[in-house]
Amino acid sequence: MARDITKVKLTLKPHQIVLRPLVTEKGYHKAERYNSYTFEVNRLAGKHDIREAVEELFNVRVVRVNTQTRKGKPRRTRYRTGHTNVWKKAIVTLDPEHRIDFF
Repeated sequence: MARDITKVKLTLKPHQIVLRPLVTEKGYHKAERYNSYTFEVNRLAGKHDIREAVEELFNVRVVRVNTQTRKGKPRRTRYRTGHTNVWKKAIVTLDPEHRIDFF
């Protein structure tokens, strides 16, 4: 489970919270149908922090934020095994009048 920023007393700027948009076929479908956009976000950020960051960066109104902490996948190179990094995914639903254009 990711740590909450309020317990760490760390303040992140909006561009430190939203790391990158996840542009996939599934995400594009959700954007067109449900007006939901997917982002990779900082693991320390909470839902409230993500909401404020997206509203400030893209000048939109956020209705709902859902988050997932994605586990790292096992990977193998020759004789060594390891895992990819754990990361956090946020699915942000916007107000029907607002849109974000990535292209």
